[in-house]
Amino acid sequence: VETPNPPPSQREYHENTKARKHESKKTFMREFQEKLKNKMNDFVHLVYKVTRNFPKEELYGTTSQIRRSALSVILNYIEGYARRKPAVQLNFLEISYGSLKESKYLLWFSKDEDFLKESDYELGIKLAEEIVAASKNEGAAIKKKQDMHRVAEANRAFAHFAR
Repeated sequence: VETPNPPPSQREYHENTKARKHESKKTFMREFQEKLKNKMNDFVHLVYKVTRNFPKEELYGTTSQIRRSALSVILNYIEGYARRKPAVQLNFLEISYGSLKESKYLLWFSKDEDFLKESDYELGIKLAEEIVAASKNEGAAIKKKQDMHRVAEANRAFAHFAR
């Protein structure tokens, strides 16, 4: 005969609840990051697809530059999340954002030079804006994490005063 497990103490209950909430937040962030990465991936593939029709004399100019800047968006994002420190993650996110701004300008330039159809330009800009909006949320979350680490470090530094 098995004895039933006693109900958890109030402390155990709160610890379990905290752990579940923390795990839930981590799962949410992973899903959010995956969706953002998928949008970035769609953006890169769009850029590669539309640049296949660019003039051949632009192969080493606009074509190469827009492809590199679009690819840099997702590569810096991925590399940033391979790092553990929030400050480093934020730096890579900012580099990714800069590459996205460069890509947006190159899309406009390509449309202005008639290398790019209006519909392809609009789709690229729409994807870029969705990435910008999501990246701002992500940056805020990283910044919050970074600030929390700073406070924890400050508390450790001044812990000897509490004695």
